[in-house]
Amino acid sequence: MSWELDWLENRARLSPDKDAIVDEKTNTAWTFEKLNRRAKSTANWLRARGVKKGDRIALLSPNDICYFDLLFACGKIGAIFVPLNWRLSPQEIKEILDDCTPILIGIHQKFEGMCPHLNTVSTFLTGDASYEELVTFSMRNLPEEKILETDPLAIIYTGGTTGIPKGVVLSHQSILWNAMNTIISWNLTEDDVTINYLPMFHTGGLNALCVPILMIGGTVVIGGSFVGEKAVGTLNQYRCTTILLVPTMYHMLIQTTEFQDNEFPFMKIFLSGAAPCPLSIYEAFQKKGLAFKEGYGLTEAGPNNFFISPEDARVNPGSVGKPMLFNSIKLVKADGSETKPNEVGELVIKGKHGFSFYWNRYRETRKTVKDGWIQTGDLAKRDEQGFYYIVGRKKDIIISGGENIYPLEIEQLLAAHPAIDEVAVLGLPDEKWGEVVVAFITLKQTYTLQEEELKLYCESKLGRYKIPKQFMHVEELPKTHVGKIDKKKLKEMSIQK
Repeated sequence: MSWELDWLENRARLSPDKDAIVDEKTNTAWTFEKLNRRAKSTANWLRARGVKKGDRIALLSPNDICYFDLLFACGKIGAIFVPLNWRLSPQEIKEILDDCTPILIGIHQKFEGMCPHLNTVSTFLTGDASYEELVTFSMRNLPEEKILETDPLAIIYTGGTTGIPKGVVLSHQSILWNAMNTIISWNLTEDDVTINYLPMFHTGGLNALCVPILMIGGTVVIGGSFVGEKAVGTLNQYRCTTILLVPTMYHMLIQTTEFQDNEFPFMKIFLSGAAPCPLSIYEAFQKKGLAFKEGYGLTEAGPNNFFISPEDARVNPGSVGKPMLFNSIKLVKADGSETKPNEVGELVIKGKHGFSFYWNRYRETRKTVKDGWIQTGDLAKRDEQGFYYIVGRKKDIIISGGENIYPLEIEQLLAAHPAIDEVAVLGLPDEKWGEVVVAFITLKQTYTLQEEELKLYCESKLGRYKIPKQFMHVEELPKTHVGKIDKKKLKEMSIQK
């Protein structure tokens, strides 16, 4: 394997005694040398079981060191790593396995009860004593395998909120260039430390910060379940300099006494991703003088695509910034022409960090990648200074009486109301208007709100056609496996009623 692809080997040579990975639950630490030795041993173990270049190795596990063992081991021998969403049902997981046909699947002992449902695939356990024997397997020299930059390294299945999950094939080149782009554009250094609470079967958990920080020689703390009160102490304990959370996690964090009482002396920047962030979260960090910004990505592109400095984020709240150093961005209108400043268009992306294809889905790939440009399905606008703002998903646009309505604008306004805890806005079918705007809200404790009060509040900031026709009070908004509000499920529940 060429040196630029097996960068972990070189990082272990450059920073052998530096902590690479720390487990929050056990406080166990692995240096870069130990991490590389584990990857080599795992690669030898896989080879001894007949794994060849191009074979898929699946993993069903909570966040754990085994993600890195298998990702880097697959990289060394040309196998393809397939992390599985453990929040899916056994039937859904089986459908993914039927699609990618792995030769082996690692199952964490926490999910050992799943084994009978997956009896068509050879399995091995992780997280127990037998797994420790695997990662200390005989350290023979691995046979040379010609691995190209364009060869697949991982298949990450999309969340499935728009249908059956698709297997996004990420090559060595894709993961390598996303990491290098992030390191250079975001100014990461070997002094950076992050804790990862996002699920590592998701591209945000694996590739947004973990791989880039390891590549530059920093430290990744594997977080357990996210609890706002506990997270504050953990950030300080490990002297974390940066963290990526989704807006719902920040929503929980800023409401804790621990957040209000803490100065976060080691943190350089708090990052938000996966969904547009309510402006109330920006305000909570600004009040404390803490640097906060949001980014934008998707499994098919990186996932990192923009950079904004903390100073610019304060002046341009809601902006994801400007394109990173090694990628190209366009905003395209329905007729194929590019937008002018402040016009809304579909965001399309091009760069070596882009995905290769959808596994077993040639037609879907051709629809998504056109002349090398990834059609994201997301809508955005760009201001006169070149700062980009995500407006929402194409599929989420509400067309009511012929008018285009962007839910995010309404959600941002409602989220700023002092009584509202969380909000989701979507269009529901209507015979007269085609669709009508409906807002689903949860209220903060002790608050009550009448529909007329909410309509009056909206009238001060929104055109009448944008004001929700209904305000639905719910106890809790459904969430996806990465903590985003699940609008598809919300719409299904509403239509069923």
